[in-house]
Amino acid sequence: MVRKIVKINEEKCNGCGLCINACHEGALVLENGKARLISDAYCDGLGDCLPECPTGAIEIIEREAEAFDEAAVNKRLEEMRRASEQNDHAAHAFSGCPGSRIRFINRSNSSDPGTAEANGSPCAGKGSPNHGAGSPCAGKSGSHHGADSPCAGKSSPHHGADSPDHGMGSPHVGSGDPNTGEGSSFAGTAAKPESRLMQWPCQIRLISPNAPYFCSAHLLVAADCTAYAYAAVHQDFMKDRITIIGCPKLDDTDYSEKLAAILANNNIQSITVLRMEVPCCSGLVHAVRNAMLISGKVIPWNVVTISIDGDIISQNT
Repeated sequence: MVRKIVKINEEKCNGCGLCINACHEGALVLENGKARLISDAYCDGLGDCLPECPTGAIEIIEREAEAFDEAAVNKRLEEMRRASEQNDHAAHAFSGCPGSRIRFINRSNSSDPGTAEANGSPCAGKGSPNHGAGSPCAGKSGSHHGADSPCAGKSSPHHGADSPDHGMGSPHVGSGDPNTGEGSSFAGTAAKPESRLMQWPCQIRLISPNAPYFCSAHLLVAADCTAYAYAAVHQDFMKDRITIIGCPKLDDTDYSEKLAAILANNNIQSITVLRMEVPCCSGLVHAVRNAMLISGKVIPWNVVTISIDGDIISQNT
């Protein structure tokens, strides 16, 4: 029969994978870095994938094609669901290893960084590194703010006098807006740059949405490659933020649900998305936008784009 069906121009396809997530029938896969229709029977010809393609590689044409088979689609979706559950189980097993244990890294005193292990659920009466006096969690017991805690007598990394919550200058090298990354640099100092990673783990696939360090945090959602392309990523973007990283092209998962759980379970103050200029990085922006829709929370957020040669080329709120 002649009917409408998807056609993919391999020369235009950049392998970003956005169309694969957009196809509700599971009709598309990535092979050798290119999107491919695996069976005519899986494509309904409605073109849900069409607007997601950043390069215009997809079009709907009419040609002789096998009829759309809803039963075959349902069978494929079930197979995909089972495979996804197996992957999630494997990731769960991995995240339970000692190397993925939840940890908060105290950066409030650069000469004595230290670490503190965090347990429990955020904003639920258990310890969180972000519970300052003005925090929504104020008045609740905190494992990081007791008399014997590593933060005793020190400002909280999220609610101290010099934190982004208070809009004051940083006590460290450079100062700037934590939501844009402007005005911060290593210029004028020969000191060794300090790590600004404030928690462990940092991979989106390994983190728990209930980790206590998310409570009232300023969140940085960064593409893996940005840390290598942009030299001052620690000082300009990671400082005073909880940093989570991923690659929407290489990670075989959609981050939207996990990010939505983080937003739903915690009073996130702001979100900065740090992405590369390559089209496949738009999946990270897409996931954050979806997470806000799913969670029903509208949070101040901005997108910073890094060029391949390491420059900030755009900042959009």
